[in-house]
Amino acid sequence: MNTNEKQICAESESCREMDKKTREEIVHQLRRAYCDEWLAYMQYRTAATVIKGMMRPEVAADLLENADEEMEHARMLADRIQELCGEIPLSPQQILENCNCAFVAPTDPCAYRIICQSIASERCAIAVYRKMLTMVGDRDPVTAHLILEILEDEVEHEYEFRQFKEDIEATRDAMTAQCDK
Repeated sequence: MNTNEKQICAESESCREMDKKTREEIVHQLRRAYCDEWLAYMQYRTAATVIKGMMRPEVAADLLENADEEMEHARMLADRIQELCGEIPLSPQQILENCNCAFVAPTDPCAYRIICQSIASERCAIAVYRKMLTMVGDRDPVTAHLILEILEDEVEHEYEFRQFKEDIEATRDAMTAQCDK
């Protein structure tokens, strides 16, 4: 941001509503969540490309849909960061250095393993957003609303992946039972 943009931002309603320390703390957490969303997008897009095995078409379609939602979360977070006079990470290196949840490369294309990795990723995101919600509290209702909206999606993603996992396990168990007869 140039000096004039910073001045306009500092005079904005979002920036006037809270003290500088609170705003910087919230922006810091939003930036980290923004990085997580970018990595989740990349993880799901990559996984959808390499996935193999049982339920591949259904899981790949869900991964692509979730990837798009993660990118939308990143856009929403970027907008809020800028509304609060913050700056978003601009490079892949900054994203990797500032994330909460690790990027898990889908080195094993097995659908079941990708689903398990995705569940772990969503659980990390859920924990991050719950912690952020507690930290933000009523100090910034706009950010709290944004976090709740994203958290709802993350919980839904985790549920969908758990359903896929249970479906694969049930199919495996049924096949094992057939072989045991």
